[in-house]
Amino acid sequence: MATATKTTRWERVREILDHAHTETPVYAGAGYFWRDLGTLLAAEIHGVRMIAPAEAAAGRGCGCGTPGCGGDAAEGGAKFPGRGDASGLVRGLRGHPPFDGSRLPRLPWGGPRVDEEEIRFIARWIDDGTPAADHEGGGTAAFEARGKHERLPVVVVDERIAADLTRAAGGGGEARYGGELRQRMNLDCLSPDQLAQLRYAFRELYALNKWPRDRRSYNNLALIHQDHCQHGWERFLPWHRAYLYEFEQAMQDVCPGVTMPYWDWTMPWYRPSQPEKGEIIPRSFKSFLTEATLAAAASKASAVKKHAGALRQQFVETGRLFTSPPRFFEAAKEISPDLAEGDAFLRLMDALLDGNPLWYPLRFPAEYGGSTINVAIGYHYPTADDMEAIMRLRTFRDFGGGSLYNDSFGFLDQNPHNTMHIWTGGQNPFYTPSTSAQARLQDDSYRERNRSVSVTGRAFHTRQEFYEFRSAPYGDMFSNLTAAYDPIFWPIHANIDRCWWEWQQMNPHALPADLAAVLTPWGYTVADMLDASRFGYEYVRCAFVVPVGMEAPVGRFVSKEIPIPDGVRAGFRTAEVRLHRVPQLPRSCFIRVFLNRPDADAHTPPEGPNFAGYLAVFGHGACYGGPGHCDIPPAQGRPFDLRPRSHNTPRNHRIDVTRSARALLDAGATSLRVTLVTIGVDYEEEPELLRLEGLSLNFLD
Repeated sequence: MATATKTTRWERVREILDHAHTETPVYAGAGYFWRDLGTLLAAEIHGVRMIAPAEAAAGRGCGCGTPGCGGDAAEGGAKFPGRGDASGLVRGLRGHPPFDGSRLPRLPWGGPRVDEEEIRFIARWIDDGTPAADHEGGGTAAFEARGKHERLPVVVVDERIAADLTRAAGGGGEARYGGELRQRMNLDCLSPDQLAQLRYAFRELYALNKWPRDRRSYNNLALIHQDHCQHGWERFLPWHRAYLYEFEQAMQDVCPGVTMPYWDWTMPWYRPSQPEKGEIIPRSFKSFLTEATLAAAASKASAVKKHAGALRQQFVETGRLFTSPPRFFEAAKEISPDLAEGDAFLRLMDALLDGNPLWYPLRFPAEYGGSTINVAIGYHYPTADDMEAIMRLRTFRDFGGGSLYNDSFGFLDQNPHNTMHIWTGGQNPFYTPSTSAQARLQDDSYRERNRSVSVTGRAFHTRQEFYEFRSAPYGDMFSNLTAAYDPIFWPIHANIDRCWWEWQQMNPHALPADLAAVLTPWGYTVADMLDASRFGYEYVRCAFVVPVGMEAPVGRFVSKEIPIPDGVRAGFRTAEVRLHRVPQLPRSCFIRVFLNRPDADAHTPPEGPNFAGYLAVFGHGACYGGPGHCDIPPAQGRPFDLRPRSHNTPRNHRIDVTRSARALLDAGATSLRVTLVTIGVDYEEEPELLRLEGLSLNFLD
């Protein structure tokens, strides 16, 4: 690739990576790891080295068969041939393992794909020793970083084992250990990495819209709701549980670690009693400008370039968020009216769409012609009291809807479900019909929701349709026929499903009437959908995973501090410490759990706010069988081995730590630190007994 004579190859690499990121990168805390050469050379993302060690890559290509991959670099007498192809950065940009979705999303996270020509340029630069000061074709000696890269936060076990605390269950909800449920988390509690995974998954499904007959595409998945959705009776909840599951599976096809988070609209920052004065919608679903997206817009529109300084100062540096296109362009017009017209308007729309795939231009939340949802529509935003009243219902007819013989809406289907559709859809304040939107609502002919949003002739999820948002009187969430095209549909319905999931635990015998009914277009029956765990998920507000490993026994376990998000500190029902994959123990013991007491040991009194709870383990005893009798069985059995699971299969244990966690957080703690102490039957520390794959701290609603 040709470069300007005054630009070094290292500067060009930075430029390529800068332009590839349309939102602030996270990368497990590494951020803009490529902007400093020393940091880049030592950077890791979830244990994958971005620049392969020279000695490990000599003479090696990636073996992928990609044209130009694994041979080009050596042609010019590269210093370390094959090092570029072996580097995590190059593999990630190409979408090769582990960045093929099997473990991690393709690089960059939250941005468009990098052209193969530019990837090959980066690979050649790495093969040539990552020189800092040469131009392409130059022969400057390579620059090597000195010293060790500062690692991510670690969890310390017995001062001997260190593991990155880089994963949190839920939004990055991969099944952490074999056979465990994935976790759907509170949307407002997702970590930046989890949110990046969610955005990546949506981008990949949008990209499939280029093939209209591909049933995996976002538009075809949304079309299922238009053609088959069930509302107003008992199939509402089972059908949408199936729909969520199918959509989540499509997401996991492109990003295996992702799960669908839920939006708890009663959180304090939404101000349910005065919702128009709250956050309106989750911050992660709002639009924003970044340095990269603003630079791209400025390069293509003179008005944006002229006012880039003001846009950067007022929007980028402040991190300002916008619920809808009207809100953004009203703010932009305060800088200059030119920004809302012509090329500037189009390029700024591109910038907002590129910056956040969860933002949707045909969404006008809380917009009712200057009025409120209560006055304009006759609905009221669901409050915590509303939700508690619904959760106290005892029959499925009242909670979820009646059967063919008792046809009725369930209360959950009315408010909150219907209300949240109308709240997020809203009325377009930029729409200019022959009569005002408010007047249209007063006319009975416009009260039917499905008449308010056009379907015929739509080209869903195209830039042209988004550019023409002014022609839409209402947001797509206003109608059953178009609601699923808006990505906010999914976390709303995940919360509806969570409410049913929790209600089922309190009312296990309250069932729909027609359990054998088939849910189209799939083959599930209503009965199939009653047990969510069958589909491999549970709901938690937030969870943090601490890998440990069975290789060494744990006498005392002390974690690093775990920052607790505002969404958890705002309130939770239960807190649990879970011990994952604990094998059969030969001797009995107690396991005491302390929070924010890293010095706790076997003699620390089990009392006070820092003592969180304990677990008693009944020992298995000495093995009485031959070789292999008490070995831990493989995680997955042989094909066609139909015997029940082995008695030696590792178990999971749960300790309720609600009292301690709540006391510490109420007293002002913003982070928690977990200490485990293994105590033998003699009440002394037992250092050679407990083994486990990992530990997690979980908060449930």
